Amino acid sequence: MAERMLRHGLPRMKGGQPWPPATVVAIAAAEKPWVSADEPARSGAASTDAAGQRDLAAGIRLRRGLPLVAGGEAWPPDQPTWSPVGATTSQTLPRLTEQMSKAVSEAALQPSCFASEAAVAATAARPSTSVLVPGVELTRRHGLPRVKGGQPWPPAGTVASAVPGIEPGAVVANAPSVAAPPEPPGAGAQAVPLTASTRPDLSTPLPFTSTARPGGAGLPGTSAPRRSRFSRSWTRALAVLVGAAALGVLAGAAIAFVRTLLSFPFMQDFLATFPGEYEPGIAVAPGFAPWIGWQHFFTGFLMVLIIRSGLRVRTEKRPTVFWTPRGNQKDKISLTLWFHQSLDILWLVNGVIFVALLFVTGNWVRIVPTSWEVFPNALSAALQYVSFDWPHENGWNNYNSLQQLAYFTTVFLAAPLAAITGFRMSGLWPKRAERLSKAYPVEWARTLHFPIMLYFVAFIVAHVALVMLTGFLRNLNHMYASQDAVTWTGFWVFVVSLVVIAGAWVAARPLVLAPIAKAFGTVSGR
Repeated sequence: MAERMLRHGLPRMKGGQPWPPATVVAIAAAEKPWVSADEPARSGAASTDAAGQRDLAAGIRLRRGLPLVAGGEAWPPDQPTWSPVGATTSQTLPRLTEQMSKAVSEAALQPSCFASEAAVAATAARPSTSVLVPGVELTRRHGLPRVKGGQPWPPAGTVASAVPGIEPGAVVANAPSVAAPPEPPGAGAQAVPLTASTRPDLSTPLPFTSTARPGGAGLPGTSAPRRSRFSRSWTRALAVLVGAAALGVLAGAAIAFVRTLLSFPFMQDFLATFPGEYEPGIAVAPGFAPWIGWQHFFTGFLMVLIIRSGLRVRTEKRPTVFWTPRGNQKDKISLTLWFHQSLDILWLVNGVIFVALLFVTGNWVRIVPTSWEVFPNALSAALQYVSFDWPHENGWNNYNSLQQLAYFTTVFLAAPLAAITGFRMSGLWPKRAERLSKAYPVEWARTLHFPIMLYFVAFIVAHVALVMLTGFLRNLNHMYASQDAVTWTGFWVFVVSLVVIAGAWVAARPLVLAPIAKAFGTVSGR
């Protein structure tokens, strides 16, 4: 019979010897039903039936584990000899192994296939409830009590079998059983044998009560229920209505305040001194040349598309179409950004032509202040606009001071700032100019570029509103028909321009832009 020394592990208590002790040895493989069939041959043990009977008679020492109760001895008890229950020959070992495996996997039971002689003698006097299995007694593992202060569940002595060939619930009185741990103090629950009829149905989930508050996030890993699209739309519409009502109240208060202020004598004298406009120091021919009307339309057309594409670039997270220049395959950008930068280039070219024509024809006097009187006159014009007592309109010959300052700021301040900041953020910026990049960080450009766009939006809204409120047909004739008359000619030209701008707004999508972009580079989906 081959012998093997068990591996020593960590001690069970601080300062103790390694566990298990050095005196405990494992016997031949024929006595261990859990080894493979060819292990006896490797260890040199006899494989005959007579050798199996001799090895079984020699006895087996089990490894001891932790105590079942606090303060008790290690389990199972330390006995010199353990013998298999019901095992007489080596022919019973394969069957015993099969029964043990099925019992553990199907019924989640803990096999105790060896019984101590002392334990059998100690428990023979009291009846026990167990299921008789040839060579095996299957005892359930004890878990937490079902009620507070009760004994562990299932109760001690309750045994079930899931071994084929044994009737579920077959009970044998006074059958030898492994000694059960003592019941905890105060345990008053009565032991109920676990049979097939009382076994819980594990196929149906147990009922539970949700602890999440309505509309809350609930348990970790869960999320609050999403509101419907109608609910979100209604919330946004309500917010817009509340904001519009608040603006209306503020506008009414401002109008009442300014009208009250202008009723005082000192303000009447101020309006008489500064009516809202001044005579320019340089004479300029009245009226608007046709090129000014064309420039006006094309500038508005480009501005609308630039704002649309800029907002799309700002909110686009995962572009679907990309554009790459032919000469540099590394500078790949989204098609939306290419469209935005292409519009910027056209807008800059159109702006340079517009400024050049202004100074060539002398019309720059209309939008460039030539006297310090522009500031008090601009204040006077602003107060008159707010009070709804409009200043005298003389745009065909001369803009009022507020218009002049607004046009000057837009053409000579906001437009250059938009171009400079946009150029800094674009791929046209020289990447090797380290000193220049350090002197003009890209963060500055990003901080200024968006507010400048907001200024253009505010200017367009105010400009269109004043055109509509201060002589709709005459103002449209000035810009689109180059005539100072109250006719519908300028209006219909204006309507056509709106249709063109709306069509360009709708057409500004990859299906239309991709063929145009292919003429200047490579368009791809990755």
